[in-house]
Amino acid sequence: MKVLIINGSPRTDGNTSVAVKEMVRTFDTEGIETEVCQIGNKDICGCIACGKCAELGRCVFNDEVNDIAAKFEAADGLIVASPVYYASANATLIACLDRLFYSSHFDKTMKVGASVVVARRGGCSSTFDELNKYFTICGMPVASSTYWNSVYGRLQGEAAFDAEGLQTMRNLAKNMSFLMKSIALGKEKYDLPKKEVWNPTHFVRDDLK
Repeated sequence: MKVLIINGSPRTDGNTSVAVKEMVRTFDTEGIETEVCQIGNKDICGCIACGKCAELGRCVFNDEVNDIAAKFEAADGLIVASPVYYASANATLIACLDRLFYSSHFDKTMKVGASVVVARRGGCSSTFDELNKYFTICGMPVASSTYWNSVYGRLQGEAAFDAEGLQTMRNLAKNMSFLMKSIALGKEKYDLPKKEVWNPTHFVRDDLK
């Protein structure tokens, strides 16, 4: 089994990486393969709503997003990790996730998702909620831990001293491993839940005019 981790920090050895590495070590002990994609320092533009992905099956901008999409499709779980900027995630990460989830058309049902946020002090809860919305719109169960998935640190490496935060990361990785393994067994016995045909409903309806 494999987990793809998207690190949205522009700092390759920053506090977000401290949290990510703690999870990677735990996944190793659980027999789960991991791959980390560092995208916070990449030149990734946002979605322009051109709609070409419906025709091409991928984003029209052929950059890291399309590469990550292939890895995401092959993975059993996805973790998105970000530093907190103004009570929100890194803008590059949001641009990546907007395009990744919108332009990739493979079924994401029952791939396990988790978000991790790192801050000096405030804004973790709002960023955590922001990132989890990508999972809950497409049938991805969200893995939980023993606290909200946050780690604290300001200067480089300070997150390594957040004992509770790192414990939260380890418990998250253990719970995510269990959930992915359980879902794999469930798929063998029960298959995926049957989906209804999408019934899009708009607030402006011609039949009511």
